[in-house]
Amino acid sequence: MRATTLGGYRAAAFTTTPGTRAALITTALLIAVILAYESNTTSQEGADHGWFVGVALSGVFVARGLHLRRPITLPHVTAAVLVLAVAHLAYRAEHADAGFVLLAATGFVVVLPRTGRPQPGEVYRVAELVGRTEGDPLAPFALHSSKAYFFNTSSTAAIGYRTRFGIAVVAGDPIGDRAAFPELVAAFSDFAVNHGWRVAVLGASPELAELWQVWALEHRGLRAVPIGRDVAIDVERFNLVGRKYRNLRQAVSRTRNFGVTTEVVYESALTPERREELLAIVDEWRRGRQTRGFSMILDHLLDGRNPNMLVVIANDADGSPVGFQRYGISGRGRELSLDVPWRRKDAPNGLDERMIVDLVDYAAAHDIQRISLAFAPFPELFAEKDKSRTATLFYVLAHLADPLIRLESLYRFLRKFHALSHQRYVLVRWREVVIAAAALLTLEFVPHRREY
Repeated sequence: MRATTLGGYRAAAFTTTPGTRAALITTALLIAVILAYESNTTSQEGADHGWFVGVALSGVFVARGLHLRRPITLPHVTAAVLVLAVAHLAYRAEHADAGFVLLAATGFVVVLPRTGRPQPGEVYRVAELVGRTEGDPLAPFALHSSKAYFFNTSSTAAIGYRTRFGIAVVAGDPIGDRAAFPELVAAFSDFAVNHGWRVAVLGASPELAELWQVWALEHRGLRAVPIGRDVAIDVERFNLVGRKYRNLRQAVSRTRNFGVTTEVVYESALTPERREELLAIVDEWRRGRQTRGFSMILDHLLDGRNPNMLVVIANDADGSPVGFQRYGISGRGRELSLDVPWRRKDAPNGLDERMIVDLVDYAAAHDIQRISLAFAPFPELFAEKDKSRTATLFYVLAHLADPLIRLESLYRFLRKFHALSHQRYVLVRWREVVIAAAALLTLEFVPHRREY
C-alpha cells in the first residue's frame, strides 16, 4: 500500500474481512493470555518480565479495536511506532513504570477511531437538498461547514454528521427526499460500523427516531430520549390577539416607542459596510462569531458562504443597527429557521420579539408558511410549578449549564409565542451512553478552532 500525497497517507487504511478479523482477535487475545501467564510465572522465579503484561494489554486494545471494526490507518501505525520507540527508551533509562504505560498504549493508539473529515466543498450540493426538505426546522443547519456528509447513491438525500471519540454524531434528520430516508439510514449504519464508529443522533423528529430504530440494522438498540420541542410559528394562524399574547404585545410596543424600525434582506445583498456594522454588534459580546455548536446553529456569520440566508435587521431612530437575526431557508422557500439572534447591549427590551413579529408580516406577504424560532429544551421541566423531587433535581442540574446556555430564560422567551411543536430526541445505545454524552456535549459546547 503506497500513499503518495498527504491526503492519501491519511486515507490509507487496513481493513479486514469478518473471518480474518475473528482470527486476528483470537490470536491477539491468546497471545495476551500467554504473555500474562509467563509474566506471572517468571515473577515467581525472581525475574521481572512486567513488560510482558504491557504487551498483553496492548494486544487486548488491538483485539477490542478489531471487534469494533476500526480500520488501522497509516497515521495511527506511525504514531504507535513512535510510542513504542519512546517506551523502549523509557525501559532503557530504567523508567519501567513509564515504559509499561507507553507499551500498553501502543495497541490503544494503533486502533484509535478514525475521524470523519469536514466536507465544506459540498455546500451547494447540500444547499440544494436543504431547499427541497419540507417540514424540518433543523434542515438549514446541515450547512454547518464542520460537517461530513453521507449521500445515497442517487444523491437525492443525505445525512450530516461529525465524529468524536469513535461516535458518529448525526445532527437532526436527513435532508432531501423523504422516501429515500429508510435506505439511507440503513446504508449509513453499515458505513459507520465499517469505519469503526458507533452512531448517536441528536435532534431526531418522532418519525425519524422510529425510522432509525427500525432501519439502523448495524446499531440495534438505539433508545429515544426526549430532549425538547421545536418552536415554530404557523404564519397564517399567528396573531397578537388575546390575553395570552399580552407580554408579546407589550414587548413590541416598547420598541416602537423607542423608534425602532426593521428591514428584511438577503445575506448576499448586504454591503460590506452594513456587514461590518452588524458584526460589530456580535463583537460587543466578546464571544466570538458563533464558534460553538453544530446541530442547531450555523457558522460563517454574514460572510455569504451559506446560500439562501435571510437577515432581519432592527435599526434605532437614527438608522443605526441595534440588532439582527439570521434565518436559513428550506421547504422550497416556504420555511425559515432562526440562527442565533444578536443585539446591542444598550438595545431596548423586546427587540428580538419585535424582529420576529415583523418577520411574520414579511412572511405572510412572501408566501412563507412557517418560521422556526428555536429549540426549547425540556419545556415541561420549566413549565411545572409544583415539581416532584426528581423534577427538582433535574431543574437544579439544568441551571448548572447556565454559563453555557440559559435554558430557563430561553424557555420563558419562547413561550411568549405559544408555538411549541414536535418533540425532538437523542438516540443512543445505553452501553455507549457515557462516551456518546461526552461526544455530544463537546461538539455542542467546546469552541471550534476554525471554520472550514
